[in-house]
Amino acid sequence: MQAKLQAIADGVDGTFGLVVEDIAGNHRFVVNAERQFTQASCIKTPILLEVFKQAHEGKLSLTDRHWVDKSNKTTGSGILVELGDHTVELSVNDLCVLMIVLSDNTATNMLIDQVGMENVTATMASLGCERTVLRRRMMDTAAAARGEENLSTPADAARILRLLHDGKFVNREVSDQALSILRKPKSGAIRSTVPLSVPVPFKPGELPGLLTEWALVELPERPYIVVVMGTYNPKTSTDDALDAAMKQVGKEAYKFFKGLK
Repeated sequence: MQAKLQAIADGVDGTFGLVVEDIAGNHRFVVNAERQFTQASCIKTPILLEVFKQAHEGKLSLTDRHWVDKSNKTTGSGILVELGDHTVELSVNDLCVLMIVLSDNTATNMLIDQVGMENVTATMASLGCERTVLRRRMMDTAAAARGEENLSTPADAARILRLLHDGKFVNREVSDQALSILRKPKSGAIRSTVPLSVPVPFKPGELPGLLTEWALVELPERPYIVVVMGTYNPKTSTDDALDAAMKQVGKEAYKFFKGLK
């Protein structure tokens, strides 16, 4: 299995990192697991966790409502940018759903403003995920031009997913709140390789030149984690080629864990 996954990674015209492991801790396969990758929308999972953590601590309420104003809006993925100025009022929980399911950048930035960018990074560090950092809001091109990207590693992402599965992010209730939103239907490379009957809490991300995905595959009796992060050279390759490599990792992982007795 390790050789198969290494071969997939080696075939990518760029840099590829992954962690494939079962929750039971019997099998773990890695390639570039400690390498930092720009996260694109996968960084929205740590933001989601910070929201639920602060709600648990009483610093905010998931039922708090906020107007979506022109000043909040940003371009890119999502639907809120297309709506009117000060015509829609949404709860914090609604913003979380939009951030994860539609990867809404406006909802994400509104949540970052609520919880504080530095608090997301600090919480990740407290979990032992020091290489997972939120350094800019969505679509902040000036910050991106300065090299201020949102980063994580396959190893950190796998750790976060394991904590959620085990109910160890704050507690079982908070972990389940986050998982329930991550589990909502959407498209993803790893999700596409698993039967729809198997729940998959996950978040994909995409920017020019890179693709990422964090997935917890809730296979009955043998749940497992698949994290894939990759970059490609737009001059010599495409996101379709990287997406195909990610799907191949997902297929190999499902075949491996499904076949174990």
